[in-house]
Amino acid sequence: MSDIYLFYKPFHVLSQFTDERTDEESPRTTLAEYLKVPNIYPAGRLDYDSEGLLLLTDDGELQARITHPEYKLPKTYWVQVEGDITDEALTQLSTGVELKDGRTRPAKARRMDPPKVAERSTPVKPRKGKGTSWLELTIMEGRNRQVRRMTAHVGFPTLRLIRYAIGSWTLEGLKPGRWRQTTVHMPEQTQKVTLKPRKKGRGEHAGSKTTHKAHPKTAQPKSAHRTPRKPKGGR
Repeated sequence: MSDIYLFYKPFHVLSQFTDERTDEESPRTTLAEYLKVPNIYPAGRLDYDSEGLLLLTDDGELQARITHPEYKLPKTYWVQVEGDITDEALTQLSTGVELKDGRTRPAKARRMDPPKVAERSTPVKPRKGKGTSWLELTIMEGRNRQVRRMTAHVGFPTLRLIRYAIGSWTLEGLKPGRWRQTTVHMPEQTQKVTLKPRKKGRGEHAGSKTTHKAHPKTAQPKSAHRTPRKPKGGR
């Protein structure tokens, strides 16, 4: 049984608890301002200028399972781009595009209506004469700034990026800056991981019991020792 924290990271917040930059004139906000829970670390990263779901845990094994490419947890993003996204661009994103670090894997891409999300602290400003549109993009990779590079490659620069889901964990019921805690059960002979709500953070309701379907390899017994691994900087 492991604890996991679902946090809605706001725009311009680092995905780490300390800022390694020493420029005192322009300090950056960190996770320490929102999460007062000791000994937890992010399972993965999210860019400083991106928003959305960030998972944190004190269990090193669970952290590794969430972040390791072997387990292939899909990540779903809500992306506001400059211009009216075309069918051709969506097809390119779905089949894969050639980036400097190689071709991306097939993804799921579709148009979507503007989501009902809080206004960003810094408003989105498209170029004069350019409108915006939204798409939902689900990828199975985690390259550096991958979504932004993909949409730019097909001619529609990303203006706002919100990570909605990692696997079956989602932002549902959360507002920017809020978090909730759940318990992850990983039985030895099963392919399901059950999430049991335990705590609520900053006034948010923890929600009802849900089930997370894991990759078969995640159903292995847990180690008796937990060694959290610190992430390599914010994203």
